[in-house]
Amino acid sequence: MAEAIELQVPGPEGERTVRVSNPSKVYFPERGITKRQVVEYYLAVAEPLLRAIGDRPTTLKRYVDGVTGEAFYAKRIPKGAPEWVQTARITFPSGRTADEVCPTEPAVLAWAANLGTFDFHPWPVRRRDVDRPDELRIDLDPQPGTDFADAVRVALVLDEVLGELGMTGFPKTSGGRGIHVLVRIRPEWDFIDVRHAVIALGREVERRIPDKATTAWWKEERGERVFLDYNQAARDRTIASAWSVRGTPRATVSMPLTWEKLPSVDPNDFDVLTAPGWLAEHGDALEGIDDEAYGLERLLEWYAADDRGEMPYPPDYPKMAGEPKRVQPSKARAD
Repeated sequence: MAEAIELQVPGPEGERTVRVSNPSKVYFPERGITKRQVVEYYLAVAEPLLRAIGDRPTTLKRYVDGVTGEAFYAKRIPKGAPEWVQTARITFPSGRTADEVCPTEPAVLAWAANLGTFDFHPWPVRRRDVDRPDELRIDLDPQPGTDFADAVRVALVLDEVLGELGMTGFPKTSGGRGIHVLVRIRPEWDFIDVRHAVIALGREVERRIPDKATTAWWKEERGERVFLDYNQAARDRTIASAWSVRGTPRATVSMPLTWEKLPSVDPNDFDVLTAPGWLAEHGDALEGIDDEAYGLERLLEWYAADDRGEMPYPPDYPKMAGEPKRVQPSKARAD
């Protein structure tokens, strides 16, 4: 085991000392990428990463034994955290609460990486109001038989719909085959309304390209299409942030892109070793996301006008108002 090192990390309150234990520990064997390289990566992209997760309660996805080990989600601040690691209190669907890490400066990113954090999973809320999201997130998840190119085709239709609504979406690779699209919204609606807005948006995309896109919750109904996962907008559901390292053998990164570049990239090209160079050359495609925040009025009108109404929540959720039975359609027919 290599000796620990100490890094002096500048920040808004001055320098912080961050201890990195066993810096030569290999986190990604296929690439030979070490813990120290992951820590240094997060310091290199600290500015755009804090734009994505700063002042947001954030779940840490930790791989303490590297990418080949078991990962777990840390939804509470780890014991022994430095006093300068701030928190935000969030409420789970069960009604229980937790104090989650709330990143505010680069040293927090390095500290978290030392604990084996690869992905940062921020809530779509700010600390000042943790019950009203300010970010609409649309998760495009390619199903078996589809790939990233299919997700791009669906994302471009989603962009058309957003444009007709007067909204600007900001796409990013998921770090795998999928795509996430982010829209800044005014924090005036609760999680239920925001989820309904995502359902309405997904249904409109599905209506336009039913052979390519689906909002079907049950896998048996999705077919070889891209699933618009509306339940990622539910309370306590998060996605990996822009610039997060993903738990893939290549140490891929969730990369924000312009709509113009999205169709021409390979998501595997963005990883811990290449992303800082991309940032230096192209900048952060999310830089303008806070320039304008949008309302959900029209999307909620679409939802209210749709006779299909509510859709199933995840299985670990309490039963929600208006929700249909959580039974696979094939089993429901058999009954």
